[in-house]
Amino acid sequence: MIDKKFTLLIVDDEESVVSSLKRTFIDEDYDIKSASNGMEALKIVKSMRIDAALVDLKMPLMNGMELLDNIMESHPNTMVVMLTGHGGISDAVKAIKKGAMDFIEKPFSVEGLLVRVKQIYKIWSLKNENIRLREKTDTNFEFDRLIGNSTSVLKLKELISKVGPTDTSILIQGETGTGKELVARAIHHHSIRNTNNFVPVDCASINESVFENELFGHIKGAFTGAISSTDGLIRSADKGTLFFDEIGELPLTTQAKLLRSIQEREVRPVGSSKSYSVDVRIVAATNRDLKKEVEKKRFREDLYYRLNVLLLEVPPLSERISDISLLSNYFLDRLKTGFTKVSEISEEAMQYLERYNWPGNIRELENIIRRGIAVSSQKMIYPEDLPEHVTGNEEKNSYEDGEIVSEHSLASYEKEAIQKALEICKNNRRKASVLLRIGEATLYRKIKKYDLDSLK
Repeated sequence: MIDKKFTLLIVDDEESVVSSLKRTFIDEDYDIKSASNGMEALKIVKSMRIDAALVDLKMPLMNGMELLDNIMESHPNTMVVMLTGHGGISDAVKAIKKGAMDFIEKPFSVEGLLVRVKQIYKIWSLKNENIRLREKTDTNFEFDRLIGNSTSVLKLKELISKVGPTDTSILIQGETGTGKELVARAIHHHSIRNTNNFVPVDCASINESVFENELFGHIKGAFTGAISSTDGLIRSADKGTLFFDEIGELPLTTQAKLLRSIQEREVRPVGSSKSYSVDVRIVAATNRDLKKEVEKKRFREDLYYRLNVLLLEVPPLSERISDISLLSNYFLDRLKTGFTKVSEISEEAMQYLERYNWPGNIRELENIIRRGIAVSSQKMIYPEDLPEHVTGNEEKNSYEDGEIVSEHSLASYEKEAIQKALEICKNNRRKASVLLRIGEATLYRKIKKYDLDSLK
């Protein structure tokens, strides 16, 4: 859990409104950002974490609705409140359907606005507390989430038990979707650091322009908008475990700075002349062959050897056929809801699952079970509830830069599952979101993504 201030973005093309809103929150312990149009706001959202945003509906260049679409697509956890003038209620309702949390009519009272934002702040605080508690709970698991009794998985669990108590750096290698983060969390649990933070860093999703700031933090005034100092991810993992997921995606310039930080066991925040000592255990994961990346000059050799003190290889699902039944039933128990009749997987369906080659690994299996639950109208998942490429095995899957190239991609049967769920729930999107076990705002975005608005 990383302690940061609640960040509120104010977006309005009227300077007087922005100034007034800033004064409204002057006594609150919020980190306030502002933008005069949607384009400017989008740059801020892409450059840093924004927890909530007050967005004017009518603006030049990019209106509030377009900005909302962009925020929901790239940062769905941001809580957006639309500010609308008199008569804009219908647009505000559309905004709610697109994922906005609420709308407030102009002119609004200062007291009413303060109360609403405080409610949002409380939701944010509770979410962060839940994350913190969940992280604490995660450290209490042994191997209950590493499902499998195959020889390769049992060997992996044995290795984790042996290397966990050591304090050396570990590189986890495996195909996409094999569960590398679960292995990293198991290592943390078995280490002497398990009462401290496990901090994951998704190297594939952080924008290169802000990577240094995210890792090392910054001091107040280091750049425009830096009105307070931040510790960064490395310092937040002090005395704990720092997990770099997909380390092969780390930019070369950042690799050099990370190597120096690991070697010197210290961090220098952006804009600071002072360094801070840190004590972290590094665990990294990749779906690439880093040795080949080193040969191609895409990954630093010195950093590779720093990370690869111990190598753990996570087997693909195609090499764990005996675990497919265990995993399938685990996902079935975890994903089924009160809206579904499904409680079992038929023997015939299981045979198809065990014969399939699983290019998407465990993540693909989870999606197929999710789909089966959504499309089945009976107590069991039967072969007809599985995607055709699983039962027919006619589709040849290939790989290109580590990604699955297939007509039957995860997205294709995600779309099919959503269509079926909407049919079962008679287009009641709230019930469909419960059936699919996704948020209602997420369902609205996916309906738009797959052009399912016309489904009746």
